Amino acid sequence: MILLTLSFAIALLTTLVTTPWVLKLAVRYGAIAVPRARDVHEEPKPRWGGIAIVVGVMAAVLVTVTIRHYRPGVESAWTMPLVGLLVAGAFIAIVGLIDDLKDLRAIWQALGIVTAGAILIAFGVRIDGVTNPFVALKTGPYHPGQWIALPAWASVAATLVWVFVVTKTVDAIDGLDGLAAGVCAIAAATLALLGAASLQPGGPTLALVAAAVSGACIGFLRYNYSPARIFMSTVGAQFLGLMLAAISIMGAFKLVAAISVLIPLLVLGVPLLDYAIVLLRRLRSGAPLTHADNRHLHHRLMASGLSKKQAVWVIYACTAVLCVTAIILFEVSRPLTP
Repeated sequence: MILLTLSFAIALLTTLVTTPWVLKLAVRYGAIAVPRARDVHEEPKPRWGGIAIVVGVMAAVLVTVTIRHYRPGVESAWTMPLVGLLVAGAFIAIVGLIDDLKDLRAIWQALGIVTAGAILIAFGVRIDGVTNPFVALKTGPYHPGQWIALPAWASVAATLVWVFVVTKTVDAIDGLDGLAAGVCAIAAATLALLGAASLQPGGPTLALVAAAVSGACIGFLRYNYSPARIFMSTVGAQFLGLMLAAISIMGAFKLVAAISVLIPLLVLGVPLLDYAIVLLRRLRSGAPLTHADNRHLHHRLMASGLSKKQAVWVIYACTAVLCVTAIILFEVSRPLTP
């Protein structure tokens, strides 16, 4: 618990200290978000705030995982999948940084996310299979027959799809001051608690990464909560999306629990459901799937009469409820673990 708190604190403080410097850097190089028809902000704001989030997460992970790695009696904390997570995170952050400056076409953004997913797979981060809840609930104590292993091609495909969808959903909800940072902070904190409480050998180490993500998001809210002084933009949103996707693959999907397949869907339920509804609405209207618009949940909440802050807190609350539900289901299913 001490290392978990340390990871959260390092990420929070590093992001707090780094964000003002990033703000000046964005202004200097012209990384500015000019209001568009679908945007809710009314004046230009600096982008690149996500750089501070990336620095905060990386600093916290490097320090705390290294400390854990050299603790007596602890299995190696620095593993290839964890290294791959940091490499993929750095890559997607660079792509996002360029996009915030040059406004890349959707195809290049998509290619960047898929490449980041491929990096994860190359380092051993993949959805190998899922627990069959129907068998697990009937048989009681865990046994190998409850695990549905995926063939290699299906494992790769499922991993790429999951990484792409989660990364895009986080990017899509970054539409109101403090929204994406707050939602990701809640989701990451939940994954940290689940990782720390799990029976997985790498659970505690993964919890440190999730705690770092949560801490960085909280630190960034100091400058991003309404009225925002800076936006995380693509560099931050896609980095956070990738981190949450990978953490859930390495942790939640592998939990030895009857409902393990539901946990990541609940933790990331709000952005996933919002993105799914938006895509369905675009399909029904014949609009391009990659065309940005004002169909998202926060737009609809504001259209119903809520203020920006009220809309953000409604979505915070929905996220918190789903995350608490995930924790409860995990605890209820723990008797099915060995």
